Amino acid sequence: MQGFFELRSRGPGRHRPPDRRPRWLGPPEDSFGVLVPLHLVLVRTADLALAIPSATAYGNGFGFDLAIRRAAAEDDAFALDRTLHWLGREGSPPPEVLRVGVQFADGQKATSLDSWWDYLDPQSWTQAPPAGPVLLPSGGAGGERVRSQSYWVWPLPPAGPLAFVVEWPALAVPLTQARVDAALIRQAAAQDERLWPSEP
Repeated sequence: MQGFFELRSRGPGRHRPPDRRPRWLGPPEDSFGVLVPLHLVLVRTADLALAIPSATAYGNGFGFDLAIRRAAAEDDAFALDRTLHWLGREGSPPPEVLRVGVQFADGQKATSLDSWWDYLDPQSWTQAPPAGPVLLPSGGAGGERVRSQSYWVWPLPPAGPLAFVVEWPALAVPLTQARVDAALIRQAAAQDERLWPSEP
């Protein structure tokens, strides 16, 4: 049996190149982006605080982190995960779901309740970009009391006020917004440098 697992030539094979993600689906992979300090505190109560410490601007959009702080942890260890990742396609989300959104100066908006999961299907990547702004969750970390949830926004906002909006009915957080001048994001995006400009 010696040599049983000896490697054999497999021939040229068929290598499938990775799918190229469209520019509107996330930050470019050949850029570090430019940090934009925001220090926006949207909600602060006796047992909850929501803030957006900063954003990261890119040539094609921007990302931001929503910082969540709770005075006490939930009994259910996965309760916070469910509030951040509601995947319902029909009807209204339950009050436990945290709503997050952005609104541009021209009135266009995008929210965490949009059908963002449809954008993750590579079959749709060859189609035209979405008509309006897109807000996509892009990762998160932390526990039940301290949490950071990241979001991606495409495209860059037009000139004027840019609103960050939250609502959390189960925790008695009404529709709340904080505004910044979109020039902060746009000016930082203009400084974004691609690491390999020759890439398509």
